[in-house]
Amino acid sequence: MSPPHPITPSPSHPLTSPMPRLLWITTFGLGYMRPASGTWGSLPPVVVALALWLAGFGPDRAPVLYHAALGVIFIVFSAACILQGREAEKRWGKDPSNAVADETAGQCLALVALPAAAFASPTAALLTLGVAFVTFRVMDIIKPWPAYRLQRLPHGWGILVDDLFAGMYALAVVQAFARLALPHLAA
Repeated sequence: MSPPHPITPSPSHPLTSPMPRLLWITTFGLGYMRPASGTWGSLPPVVVALALWLAGFGPDRAPVLYHAALGVIFIVFSAACILQGREAEKRWGKDPSNAVADETAGQCLALVALPAAAFASPTAALLTLGVAFVTFRVMDIIKPWPAYRLQRLPHGWGILVDDLFAGMYALAVVQAFARLALPHLAA
């Protein structure tokens, strides 16, 4: 009888594979969700914004805390793209669909600097968050100028910057919605 072999993790074991390092750029694994991994990656900031509002810390009542929370999410997931972009592209190709930290960061931009009226009632809050989410996803998919061209930037920068532009475009739409349409819809 041969001696027992020592137990060693396989190359794909979570402790020895590079996957734990890529958890940040996949937004803790949301990038593996199908279909529409980018949509899954866009959800965390919306969920955080809703949770903050429900807890009494929305942009209408606690703007510093609300924006600080979104700012931390933005910084952490932007950094994930920059620091892990090269490895993600080596593993999965240019601007890989598994890398959704860019969507997480970009979605934050669509949720900042909202007027107090955007969260004045449950209806207003849900409409505002819904418009922010859908508008960001549309802008991320259609990639209006110059977002599409920015994907050509190397490594993590190309992964990230196009989504930041999508977030800025979405922010403009959400601001217009909150100031022009929302007062009539949530009245």
